[in-house]
Amino acid sequence: MLQAVSVPGSVAEAQAMLQRSERAAIIAGGTALMPLLNYGTDISTLVSLRRAGLSGVSIKAGKAVIGAAATLAELEAEQGLSFLHQALYAIASPTIRNMATVGGNLFVKQPYGDLAVCLVALGATAGVAGPDGERQEPVEEIVRTGVKPGEIVTSVSLALPPTGTFHFRKAGRKALNSAAIVTVAAIVHLDDGLVGDCRIGLGGVARHPLRALAAEMALNGQPFDRDHVEAAALAALADIDPFDDAYASAWHRARVTPIHVRRALLNE
Repeated sequence: MLQAVSVPGSVAEAQAMLQRSERAAIIAGGTALMPLLNYGTDISTLVSLRRAGLSGVSIKAGKAVIGAAATLAELEAEQGLSFLHQALYAIASPTIRNMATVGGNLFVKQPYGDLAVCLVALGATAGVAGPDGERQEPVEEIVRTGVKPGEIVTSVSLALPPTGTFHFRKAGRKALNSAAIVTVAAIVHLDDGLVGDCRIGLGGVARHPLRALAAEMALNGQPFDRDHVEAAALAALADIDPFDDAYASAWHRARVTPIHVRRALLNE
């Protein structure tokens, strides 16, 4: 049963509060955690990051550093991150985006977490504060393994992609404010018409966001045309581990994954 809510003024204070109780949990926006509390959990203390100095967005020299407690609405308002607007608009409602945080999006269960899929594709890293100081960890590892007890994600850093290199597509049961059946985010760099390098992130098709490594391998070094994109999209089937839920069956998710990978890459 929830008994206390603490609002520390720094990351160090937040870490100390987490160490005082084995049943303490971090809360930032609360959009994922509050429904769990409403249904009952063994959490006794909430440690809020709202005043821990983890908000804000800084863009310098082609790199963005985003506070873990920055809201999705803050990202929408940042013109330097306008390439993410399509993805952000596909995440929940404006009310939720006013509360949901960048750091929190790394830990929500699939088929949610569309921003995390984008960060995987972008090769983003996260700052993680622990007992021994702060370290940098690839976001694709954090969404797969989480962080250790007592650690706190403090920021997310990414290189801004060149214009036209970021691709996004989300399929849900309705156009907006829906969980994902398949989410695709990709960065594709071209060199004289050939794919010099690409990263493809997928969501909704496994228990955590992941990279479509087989699809990337099939596309790298190839002409960026329909035939090669379709071949890479089919190769993505080797990367996924789809599941059944209230939104779609595992069979349906596998069936439509190549379609939406192709649509994302070709901007269809």
